[in-house]
Amino acid sequence: MYDQAKQAELIRFATVTAGTTVIDVYPGNGDWTRIFSDVVGPEGRVYSFVPGEVAHFKNDPVGLMRTLAQELGRENVNAVSADVAAIAEAIPAADVVWMHLFYHDLHTPLIQAKGATAAAFNRAVFASLNSGGRYIIVDHAAASGSGTTDTPALHRIDPASVAEEVRAAGFVLDAQSDMLAKADDTHAIKVFDPAIKGVTDRFVYRFVKP
Repeated sequence: MYDQAKQAELIRFATVTAGTTVIDVYPGNGDWTRIFSDVVGPEGRVYSFVPGEVAHFKNDPVGLMRTLAQELGRENVNAVSADVAAIAEAIPAADVVWMHLFYHDLHTPLIQAKGATAAAFNRAVFASLNSGGRYIIVDHAAASGSGTTDTPALHRIDPASVAEEVRAAGFVLDAQSDMLAKADDTHAIKVFDPAIKGVTDRFVYRFVKP
């Protein structure tokens, strides 16, 4: 996880404030769900969305989020699970959809096993957002021009490919940031390799639904 200063910078970039409704896609251990819960406050709402494609994992990701939602002060959190491309049917309209280090998985066999595609998911996100809603993507960068070629093996994706795919769903690229850039990352190492784990070169995009 990032230090508090970087967390605050990302929250500002995502335009999450008191009263915001946020969908946290594939929340992992719930770190960002907890952060957003604190930020949006009692007037906001956080939907911790576990894609059905990963719900069977041994760590019980759905159960983890249901337990999190029962923590003291987490009355604004809802744990939700459905197939990834069914997000719009599973959750009411939101202001922000947040994807942290997960977008690349849309191009892996695990997520595609039930027929999901990045194009279908992006259309579903578009449908799930209010007008003016923000779609935030933070992910591990692959080499420029590589597209999705290295994604299954390295769990990286070319930022330009992400921008192209998301725009195709009707979004406008509103902002991008180099706050998580790492110039010494060669983009040739799997993100779980101890030599690079936790310090990969990452891109940060904010898309807006017109």
